[in-house]
Amino acid sequence: MSEEHLTDQKASILLGAKRINCTKLVKKRLPILTWLPNYSIIKFLQDTLAGISVGLTEVPQGIAYAIVAGLEPQYGLYSGFMGCFVYAILGSCKDVNIGPTAIMAAMIQPHVEILGAPGAILMTFLTGCIVFLLGLLNLGFLVRFFSYPVIAGFTSAASVQIGSTQIPSLLGIKRKANDFIDAWKIIFESIGDTLLWDAVLGVVCLVILLLMKELKRFGGLKYNPIWSRSRNFFGRISWVLSIARNALVVVVTTLLAYVLMLNDKQPFTLTGTLAEGLPNFKFPEFTIEHNGTTSSFGDIVSIYGSSLAFIPLVCILESVAISKAFSKGKTVDATQEMIAVGISNILGSFFGSIPVTGSFTRTAVNNSSGVRTTCGGIITGIIVLLALQFLTSSFYYIPKATLAAVIISAMINLFEYEAIFLLWKTKRLDLIPFTVTLVASLIIGLEYGILIGIATNLLFLLHSSMKPKLNIEKEKMPEGDVFIVTPTAARIHFPAAEYIRETIMKRCNPENDDKITENERVTVVIDGKYVTNLDATVAKNIKTLADDLKSRNQSIVFWNFKESVKKICTGVDNSMYQYFRDGNLKDIIENPALNRIHPESIVYITA
Repeated sequence: MSEEHLTDQKASILLGAKRINCTKLVKKRLPILTWLPNYSIIKFLQDTLAGISVGLTEVPQGIAYAIVAGLEPQYGLYSGFMGCFVYAILGSCKDVNIGPTAIMAAMIQPHVEILGAPGAILMTFLTGCIVFLLGLLNLGFLVRFFSYPVIAGFTSAASVQIGSTQIPSLLGIKRKANDFIDAWKIIFESIGDTLLWDAVLGVVCLVILLLMKELKRFGGLKYNPIWSRSRNFFGRISWVLSIARNALVVVVTTLLAYVLMLNDKQPFTLTGTLAEGLPNFKFPEFTIEHNGTTSSFGDIVSIYGSSLAFIPLVCILESVAISKAFSKGKTVDATQEMIAVGISNILGSFFGSIPVTGSFTRTAVNNSSGVRTTCGGIITGIIVLLALQFLTSSFYYIPKATLAAVIISAMINLFEYEAIFLLWKTKRLDLIPFTVTLVASLIIGLEYGILIGIATNLLFLLHSSMKPKLNIEKEKMPEGDVFIVTPTAARIHFPAAEYIRETIMKRCNPENDDKITENERVTVVIDGKYVTNLDATVAKNIKTLADDLKSRNQSIVFWNFKESVKKICTGVDNSMYQYFRDGNLKDIIENPALNRIHPESIVYITA
């Protein structure tokens, strides 16, 4: 075979490999190409059923969450369709539903007060750009700073705050609450302004919603061969009623309010007029006029403050966490999820959306409905668009107390009750960052609360790094007593330097041990088999430790240390080489000069 032919063959192989890699990359970044070629009518029917089920949940939730954000109800529906369409193409987890959530609505609410709807829409655009950029740069690791106690405390605080701000509406109190403290202040000051029929309707709706939620325990969509036909039928009906409970309660109370109005009675406070029809395509405003004040883009960024960082991070956290929860053991591509959510927010901002991310409630409905692909999201998006086009006029008659009940019932389920018991049973110290995050979020604000929670958690990490565990054992040998000190931490950094020196000096002191006679030889052995790295501060303190022990007429041996660690120590002080030993410890104790490490034999090994 000629050399020219071999060269052509190699080029063909390389070209084929490049094509395969390119195809894999395209399928990875466009997951729809993976399932679409094998799509079938059966899968479409299952996706349609799941999409309708999620749509019946998303429409009332979207309206309610817009109210949480301080916006007109239609903005919740504006936020409910674009994420569904985008995720159907770019999403990697079939169950995830992208749309408005209570936490996103609560975090955007303070800025709506100042900037109005344009401020929320611009935040959606900026959030999308930041999340998309973080996804391209593979910076999803930032969410690792959100530990479980901090996440649980933040989520619980959000549920308490959102639920509290809806209590005035539940009772028919006209005043608007913006945060937890403000809500309870209004409740106590205006309890006498409670409207009887609003309060009755709100409480009844809340009780019904909580009871209907439990109906899904009596069955599901899947046929159970153990049950009778009538039992399976009852189970399916129970499941459908539980899933559609929000929509059913809203529809029934809306019809009730409409019928009463036809008879010239209006006992309930109603939602009022909504903008009809589909939203117009419009770019976000970078200069906003609201309440007679004009804010430039620089002013807007200043108003957003820390929210400009934390809303995108919480957005990523919710979406990736939900994807992992429903991935059934499969690896979740966090980068792809961030790209999908980022583009959902960017495109959604052109249609008046507030920030959107994965919704745990609607994702759970999607999963239990038996969705087969992300095409279910397309059906959900269509349901939302149909509601916008044909039902907005009827939304006028929705009682505000009903929407408040919908929100409060969702918040009751959002509170992380199990986290308290879990942390109590596992590590009670973690209840501190949980409680700090919860309290700070309620008193100061959600953004600052999560920041304080992260700071508290980092202080715990710093404290643990200041006091690494040291296993100290004493052995009797013919040559004298030997203290073997074994640090269990792989990496030892400067906060622990002084602690290690003081602990060894105190615990390995013959004066503190009555069993050691004055003339006995005492050797301190530092076993470095677990230590892989330390910094210059620790190395200097190790040298100081060696000098202190020597002044106390005690021998010291650094045993089993890795070459890279020896290099650091001898780099700080070249005389440290005399203390390093390798080999059998008993032989080293008997003959201190045995296996001595010379400086020229130390070779720095890099990973």
